[in-house]
Amino acid sequence: MPAAPNSLAARDVAYVLHPYTNLRQHERQGPVVVARGEGVWVYDDDGKRYLEGLAGLWCAGLGFSERRLVEAAKRQMETLPYSQIFAHRSTPPVIELSERLVALAPGELRHVLFCNGGSEAIDSAIKIVWYYNNAKGRPEKKKIIGRKRAYHGVSIAAGHLTALEYTRGGFDLPMLDRFRSVTTPSHYRDGRPDESEEQFATRLAEELDALIRAEGPETVAAFFAEPVMGAGGVIVPPRTYFEKIQAVLRAHGVLMVADEVINGFGRTGAMWGSETYGIRPDMLTCAKQLSSAYLPIAALMMTDEIYQTLADQSEKLNTFGMGVTYAGHPVAAAVALETLRIYESDHILEHVQAVAPRFQQRLKRLERHPLVGEARGVGLIGGLELVADKASRAQHPPEAKAAAHVVANCLKHGLMLRPLPGDVVGICPPLIITEAEIDELFDRLALALDDTLGVVPMAA
Repeated sequence: MPAAPNSLAARDVAYVLHPYTNLRQHERQGPVVVARGEGVWVYDDDGKRYLEGLAGLWCAGLGFSERRLVEAAKRQMETLPYSQIFAHRSTPPVIELSERLVALAPGELRHVLFCNGGSEAIDSAIKIVWYYNNAKGRPEKKKIIGRKRAYHGVSIAAGHLTALEYTRGGFDLPMLDRFRSVTTPSHYRDGRPDESEEQFATRLAEELDALIRAEGPETVAAFFAEPVMGAGGVIVPPRTYFEKIQAVLRAHGVLMVADEVINGFGRTGAMWGSETYGIRPDMLTCAKQLSSAYLPIAALMMTDEIYQTLADQSEKLNTFGMGVTYAGHPVAAAVALETLRIYESDHILEHVQAVAPRFQQRLKRLERHPLVGEARGVGLIGGLELVADKASRAQHPPEAKAAAHVVANCLKHGLMLRPLPGDVVGICPPLIITEAEIDELFDRLALALDDTLGVVPMAA
């Protein structure tokens, strides 16, 4: 329905450019104006209540009314509202947050570089991979391998790893000849008939090995991967995938960079997706649930071997020449620190493990719906891949916008979700969601799926 002329939605159109939006369509219909939040619920400016089924953008793990985070920000704002961390300076919340992150980190990650968001963390990781190999005397070892349908951000460097057409069209990406991609680890969509998950994983590892050999191992620097691919369609890796992928990387001296921007801090049922899938990363990016999205902050963690190489090179060059004004902002760091304390004191990880079986049960039940080809997920993240025909797995034509129709119908039923590439509906509620709220979420989603039948074309 068009926004009333004097509503907040109508006023919003004139000045705010909205990402991931058909801007002309947005001008015609206006946005949903979210005015306040409470727990897993948000309210629009007309007072309508919605269950926020994507935790904002995969990020508000503690929901939308956690007073302890508000008070942490207030205390720090009153004590020290800003200080930079360049040139041997730091602040107490940055130091303590670093210590806590290292204590929580998977594998042998011992050092932290702070930045402001996931894209920036990925950009930093790419630059450090290149810096590291220069320092090692390997100036040709610069190529980065990602995966088709991957999402790692939309800044220029991270955008080269994001292999989704809607993030590239009109922006002249890719521009750099240092990026390659391999097959999406979607057994449902890319597996061959009668190919088991393990056989599929073996084939993908062989594909990666063949690509590295063809490019020349001396030119391939790093492999970037989310444990569970989030915005690319909630792709859960097939069994044995990361075990086999990492064996290939080790054989060729290629770094493993885990993008935990969505997966980190309990989303998969472990503190890190890397723990869920047996990944031992050389570097790891995190953001989003690091502060429950209450303030922007991200981190890149790395092994001691990488850090010491950077330190030695900075001695030769007289400085480590990268950083941003708001990196390690003391207020954001204080909020992130309090977020980690809440995860511990309120047993959030244990809560996720307790309610995840109900979430996955209700998710899988929707696979019976005529529109749904596959329902997949782990922990408190899931996706529904929509199809026009279950038997052939044929997809709807792009112009049908099947997932967008489902998400629009969800809004009518007081549920906020997100359409994803590949006609997938993404589901990723706040970590604090209860079993009763999980049932509400899936009851409303089922109604939206029913509403969409007859609107999108189905096979005869």
